Amino acid sequence: MTDEHGWRAWSSGHRSVPHTADVRVEAWAPTRELCIAEAVAAVVETFLEASASTRATGAHVCRLTADSDDDLLVAVLDEVVYLLDTAGKVPIDVEVQPLEHAVDVRFATADVRLLSQVGAVPKGVSLEEVSLAPGPYGWSCSATLDV
Repeated sequence: MTDEHGWRAWSSGHRSVPHTADVRVEAWAPTRELCIAEAVAAVVETFLEASASTRATGAHVCRLTADSDDDLLVAVLDEVVYLLDTAGKVPIDVEVQPLEHAVDVRFATADVRLLSQVGAVPKGVSLEEVSLAPGPYGWSCSATLDV
């Protein structure tokens, strides 16, 4: 069974899609939190090549709040860009725990200098065309990143 995007019911995944001069990602999962984690993975894969042997060298934990699910997705993706810009760290694994009107996020991080760059590094998350919403087969999201 698939949804309107052709995604399998209750599966998790992500992809990047063509977008003029920017990077657009889509993700899907059974829960809101897993969908956000898939979106983070999609963003990282647009500019870095991490293999199964890539090991975390640190962690970053934060609590993020937002007025809507769309804003929550932006907040998490902005945190990815912030980590990259300020600490030279990139998430290689993400855990998202739900709270009322917030999420606790734990990023397992690696030094960006130890990974191969394969695309343009994101500079920020566009506030246009952001979506994080439930559907008949779970949650899906999409966002555009400025590069």
